[in-house]
Amino acid sequence: MAFLYRLWKLLVPTLVVLYAVYYWHVIAGRRYFTGDVSLKGKMAIVTGANSGIGRLTALDFAQRGARVILACRNLQKAQDAAEEIKTRTGNSEVVVRHLDLASLQSVREFAGKIIESEERLDILVNNAGVYSIKSRTAVTVDNFDFVFGVNHFGHFLLTNLLLDLLSKSAPSRVVTLSSIANYYVKGQMNLTREDPSVASILYPHLEGYDISKVANILFGRELARREASRGVVSVSLHPGVIYTPIWKTFMDADSPLTGVLYHTLSPIMWLLFIDEEAGTQTTLHCALDDSVPDLSGSYFENCQETKPSALAQDDDLARRLWEVSCEATGLKCSRD
Repeated sequence: MAFLYRLWKLLVPTLVVLYAVYYWHVIAGRRYFTGDVSLKGKMAIVTGANSGIGRLTALDFAQRGARVILACRNLQKAQDAAEEIKTRTGNSEVVVRHLDLASLQSVREFAGKIIESEERLDILVNNAGVYSIKSRTAVTVDNFDFVFGVNHFGHFLLTNLLLDLLSKSAPSRVVTLSSIANYYVKGQMNLTREDPSVASILYPHLEGYDISKVANILFGRELARREASRGVVSVSLHPGVIYTPIWKTFMDADSPLTGVLYHTLSPIMWLLFIDEEAGTQTTLHCALDDSVPDLSGSYFENCQETKPSALAQDDDLARRLWEVSCEATGLKCSRD
């Protein structure tokens, strides 16, 4: 018993010290100090800005004086977020616009209204994203896998429709949120389109979260290559593993242990994962830092350029995915 007591007395302070080091370098250290970066006279769009890191990104832009458009599917939550941002920043130029990335028609309507009403677009943050597991698979309005359709095809069409406005406002930036999940994809990306009369989804191999996150990086790379001469900077990023209630949706809703498992693991996630404020830091770095234009096409993590998976670095695949995405979204894209 005495031995166990001495071991406990040694173990506890050791764990405290190790966690303190982890917290300082991984959690508290993830702060991007951009004190004097002003966005007065600039305009930014953030998709999925009604909650989480999207909301905090919009808040930061508004604090810097930007006109900010919250592009969201849930208008009530978006309006609530906009009112909170206005109150906290004193910036009245915070606007809500409806955008459902699961519908290409909604994307076109949103982009059309932006082009009609706005004179410039300096920053586009493709922040919105969904996660799903096999038991919750669904399709978009346009018969794509729901996750891939929202995470890639929707943002692909949105960005392309707004490219002229981005170019007009150059130097401008497109920041696309990917994930560390891009490393989890094994094998190649099958871009085959199926006959819609016999297929449940048009691109059956472009399905799920991990492959959509590879697509986000490939899109960012190819967009940077195509738009280099027009002053549009494009990068992608992993925001970090963030502690948020959205983890509930990562578990199987059909399991009776879902709630128990989430609440059991919550204290561990709280200790080890970063908070939402820290989760915005790499996005802010990519949107604001002066070093980023020289790194267009790059992938960032923890406010630093880093290498994504080998698959996500395949420039030939990026070109082919671009062509398939044009086909899928009905865009007339040049073979650049």
